[in-house]
Parts: sequence; structure tokens; C-alpha cells
Amino acid sequence: MTKLTATIVLVLIILMSPFTATAQVLSPGEELTYKVSVLGIDIGRVVIKTDKKTKYNEQDAVKVIVKMDSNPGIPFADLHATFESMVDPSAKYSYQFVANAKEGEEGWAYTKYEFDYATNKHNMSKFIGKKQIEAKTFESDKKWNDGSSIFFFARQFIKSGKNVKVPTVVYGDPSHTNFFFSNKKEVTEIGASSYPIKTVYFNGAASWTGIYGITGKFEGWFSDDAASVPIKAKMKLIVGSADIELISWKRAGNWQPPKAG
Repeated sequence: MTKLTATIVLVLIILMSPFTATAQVLSPGEELTYKVSVLGIDIGRVVIKTDKKTKYNEQDAVKVIVKMDSNPGIPFADLHATFESMVDPSAKYSYQFVANAKEGEEGWAYTKYEFDYATNKHNMSKFIGKKQIEAKTFESDKKWNDGSSIFFFARQFIKSGKNVKVPTVVYGDPSHTNFFFSNKKEVTEIGASSYPIKTVYFNGAASWTGIYGITGKFEGWFSDDAASVPIKAKMKLIVGSADIELISWKRAGNWQPPKAG
């Protein structure tokens, strides 16, 4: 093999490897805000932030933060939670998940998952205040996602055209999320955009139950570009079917939703 050929092969390996470059959906500084409504009633906001690149146990990682708050005065919704995930740069799986959530009269709960892929032993612990109420370990040689990192997995693979079953841990229970990525193109409209948006449609089903009863079938419309920004989604909550809509965004390069037509 000549020196030139070896160099070309090396470059191709680097470009093709999903572990050497950060997925485009993980853009440091990105901030997306969503309105959540049930039966036309605005019940709250979800803010998703992508933090800077960092390290987790000497592994490259990207920190993502999800903040959920219900609107004051909503009688059937009192939700306040912050989730932080350390996501692999490929957007395929998580290294760590930390949650702080208000759980009714019990107060604030702190939950932590640590995925140790070197030993295939994964630890979970939960505290109410300073009291530890749960600690367990499970063994698995799979790569796992949590309730926050799964959002970026969907963004990364929405155009794959594949049906995938993704190992997912939510509320301490190892389970999975089914995605049906059909790569179906659709035009979507939202109040925050003055024009129709080019989107890619997908649907799926959660085999787990998350915060505020999130479970079962869901569907989404992500921007039809390299950013794959979620524009709209529908999913089931404990209070009924929820509509989730992008209302503001900030992303490097002055990103704007792609125009349809």
C-alpha cells in the first residue's frame, strides 16, 4: 500500500466512523423551547439545551439539559423537573443521566443512572431529599439511552428509513423504545414560523412510562435538513393526548426552519 493510498483509507475510516465526529444534531449552544397543550389548553413548557463538549470518565461526551415546567394555575398539572444527560458524540447512547423532579407532597426527587460499558454493569439510585430510597444494578452488554438522550437518537436517525428497537431506561426500569423511521416528507405549520416548514415524519411507541405518564404511541415531525430539529410532536400523557410545538429556537449559524415549496 502506497503512502497516499494509506492516507486516503485513514481519512475514509475517520469520516465513516460514528464515534469520531460529533453528530450534527448535537450542536453546542442550541436551545429549543416547546409549548405543551392538552385539548387546546396550554399546560407548560419544555426547554432543551445542548451544552458544551466535555468528558465523562475519559470518554468524549456532550451534556444535554431538559427542563420541564407546568404553567401555574393548571389544576391537573404540577410538574417541575430538570434532566441532564451525558450523551456519546454519536448521539447513539448515554453515559449518565441525572434527574431532579418535584414529586407531589414528597418533595424533590434526585435520580441518577450510570452506564458502565467497560464492565456492562449499570447503576441506578434515587433519593427523596437526603434519604436514599432505591439503589440497584443491572447487567447488560447493550448501549442504553435515557429519557433525554433518546430525543437526540431520534433526531440523528430520523432519515434512516429503518425500524429500530432502542434500549431505554426510564424511572429505573430497563425497557425499550420502538422507532419507525419511514423518511416520509411532509409540510408542517407552526405559529412561530411565518411559512410552512419542510419536515420528515416518523412514529413509534414507548414500552416505558415516563414523567407525567408519558407512554405508548407517539409521532413527530422534524426539520428536513441536517439539524433535524423537532418541529411538532404528539404523545400520550396521564391527562390525555398532548400536542408539543416548537415556539422558539437558537442554534449556531442563525439556523431557521427550512421553507417548504
